[in-house]
Amino acid sequence: MSAVREQLPEGRYGRSADEAADRKLRITGAVLGVLFLGLMGWFGWYYVVDSKISAEMIKFDVVSATEVQVHLEIRKDEGVKGVCTLRSRSEDGAEVARKDVRVDETASRVDRVYSLRTTARATSAELMGCTAR
Repeated sequence: MSAVREQLPEGRYGRSADEAADRKLRITGAVLGVLFLGLMGWFGWYYVVDSKISAEMIKFDVVSATEVQVHLEIRKDEGVKGVCTLRSRSEDGAEVARKDVRVDETASRVDRVYSLRTTARATSAELMGCTAR
């Protein structure tokens, strides 16, 4: 009796179709991974370097049923002017106040309290964002 081989001798007839497909898949994955990392780096650079104004809400205080005071710390490039949007919500989540506050001071750090008039009793306040003008 003779022994019958079911597989080709290894390395004799080149790569199999599965190995070639695996290699193409690895190359495609590596290229897409590099492109993704490059894109994330570009977005990060744009966000950090090109951001000319940013702010942080230090605290808020519900003064009355119709007023909320918001304490902001704003950091910006010297001489840059901007606008920050503030919002206040009631207990059920409805928006009861929204205000765009102008930041016209020339200093690079502004620490200020802004007052929002509300249409109902507020339970929260938030900084929506700031943009340079």
